[in-house]
Amino acid sequence: MPDPPSGTVTFLFADIEDSTRLLHQLGDRYTTVIEAYHRLLREVFHRAGGYEEDPVGESLFVVFPRASDAVNAALAAQRALTTSAWPDGVVLRVRMGLHTGQPIVAGGGYIGLEVHRAARIASVGWGGQILLSQATSDAVAHDLPAGTGVRDLGEHRLKDLQRREQIFQLLHPDLTVDFPPLRSLDTLPHNLPHQLTSFVGREREMAEVKALLSTTPLVTLVGVGGVGKTRLALQVAADIVEGLPNGVWLAELAGLPDAAGIPLAVAAAAGVRGGEDGGPSRTSLSEHFQRKKLLLILDNCEYLVAGCAQFASLLLQSCPNVKILATSWQPLGLATEAVFRVSPLPLPDYEHTALEKVVQAESVRLFLERAVGSQPTLTLTNTNAAVVAQICRRLDGNPLAIELAAARARVLSLDQIASRISDRFKLLTGGSRTAPPRQQSLRATMDWGYGLLSESERILMRRLSIFQDGWTLEVAAAVCGDEDGTRIDVAELLISLKTKSLILTEGGRGPTRYRLPETVRQYGWEKLQESGEAPAVEHRHREWSLGVVPDA
Repeated sequence: MPDPPSGTVTFLFADIEDSTRLLHQLGDRYTTVIEAYHRLLREVFHRAGGYEEDPVGESLFVVFPRASDAVNAALAAQRALTTSAWPDGVVLRVRMGLHTGQPIVAGGGYIGLEVHRAARIASVGWGGQILLSQATSDAVAHDLPAGTGVRDLGEHRLKDLQRREQIFQLLHPDLTVDFPPLRSLDTLPHNLPHQLTSFVGREREMAEVKALLSTTPLVTLVGVGGVGKTRLALQVAADIVEGLPNGVWLAELAGLPDAAGIPLAVAAAAGVRGGEDGGPSRTSLSEHFQRKKLLLILDNCEYLVAGCAQFASLLLQSCPNVKILATSWQPLGLATEAVFRVSPLPLPDYEHTALEKVVQAESVRLFLERAVGSQPTLTLTNTNAAVVAQICRRLDGNPLAIELAAARARVLSLDQIASRISDRFKLLTGGSRTAPPRQQSLRATMDWGYGLLSESERILMRRLSIFQDGWTLEVAAAVCGDEDGTRIDVAELLISLKTKSLILTEGGRGPTRYRLPETVRQYGWEKLQESGEAPAVEHRHREWSLGVVPDA
């Protein structure tokens, strides 16, 4: 396979409009139509010198060394689509987006913001429409195909991109000219915040969350701090907002003192005025949302789990077309709730340290994108790929920890970052000043989660940090289950800590084994030292190791 084009290239993203409707229409024949569609476009793009990246579902993502070749290929592809005969009267309408830039090339693929821009541009278009970024329009201004022109469609805010994009439509007698307004975030009802960085990976998780929302009124994204629950929720919302006539509304709950503030936060987010008494209530919100089709994001429910559960239950009972996407360290506990556990980003295999293998891991891609943002001269090579893989593994694939580590590339080498991971709570500070305080350092995130625990849960969590390689229930009871001569219910507390995303379980033969993610373990170890319990716990652990304390 030839090497991917490097330097300044043009990305072409082709996506079928309303593919879900087409799937329902065709049933089992859908695969045959998609295969024919792929063959047709691949032939056109290959003749024009395009290099295909890995496809995303039915979409095609192709890279061209020259912008003019990409534009010619898009035009030829649209012509071929309209002149081809499709079975059963199917009309295949494909939207295309083009963007020109200098992406990061690593391991035989592309990463960075430039890669995402063509896909985001295509996503706001309509079937049969070819859209160009400002950069692509400028690049082909004096090299357009005969009879072709462009129409300035103005600036638009795109999903997952900080900078507004000036978008142009390619015009040609063989193309449809008039389309509805672009489906950008400017034209859709929502209060989603601008994202300052690209969204990396998570394609499978996004698809699964969308599928859950299509069948369930309440979906809760659950996971430990920094794992990316909020970012995943915002990305899912941005992708589905065009199908929600009454929009997507984000209510941030982290700063609320008590559950009484939940209706206020939701009303402020959705622009709902209060009832007769002047203050928004569950009743006035229910009346406002009763006939509306929308998505409500309840972000950071962990401090107000009971209040959020009650609010969600009452709202959903009276508003059949409202969906709620919640984020929390633990589930809300409703019968109608679908719980989706957000896992850390996939890590590179220990067996594969070559560049092309390492860069396939989403954790590595995230580190590299953020590190290049801090240090533009940084490149991933066969020499340093193993170091980056080590950093991501030791940070458990936690996105916040990875981003904080990548930010250190501004002043530290990769080897220096890796050598300081053992003192991660000092190293991983200095996050974005625009982020909430709990997300500006790894310690602040862990402090936030630790503050959610009961005193008994805190005691057990810090005692469990004695186990570097995990434990069974029996061992935990033997080593950690005695508190000043009084037994604590280790089994019940283990379940509670797992529910709150602080403990992982490992399968296999024999008794279930548990472990703390390394970041949680190191934090717990610090708390154990501060508590003064460390000598007693170490003594119990030593006795157990020597066989003095029975496994019971």
